[in-house]
Amino acid sequence: QVQLVESGGGLVQAGGSLRLSCAASGSIFSIGTMGWYRQAPGKRRELVARITSGGSTNYADSVKGRFTISRDNAKNTVYLQMNSLKPEDTAVYYCNADVRASSWSNTIRSWGQGTQVTVSS
Repeated sequence: QVQLVESGGGLVQAGGSLRLSCAASGSIFSIGTMGWYRQAPGKRRELVARITSGGSTNYADSVKGRFTISRDNAKNTVYLQMNSLKPEDTAVYYCNADVRASSWSNTIRSWGQGTQVTVSS
């Protein structure tokens, strides 16, 4: 069993910054790709950014140049630094991680509960 716990969401004015964190705990042998998704009211969940275990990253076009994803493998934690926030960034942000519980187990994608980010204009 793996748990992902997000933190760092909140209310910020347009142009401001927030840093989200997501820590994985439980039965972890290794973690592959970790990512951040978001879902705004009435919209589908969409990829924001993801990072491989080797540090390769990719971003949604809407956040390129404003958001930075990073990870601390020793802490099983992924971060999302969000700068120059816009009202359209308002959403619930979810982290996920591709986790193997042991050397012989399959990779399972686990999700966090989500954290609300609200950007006021």
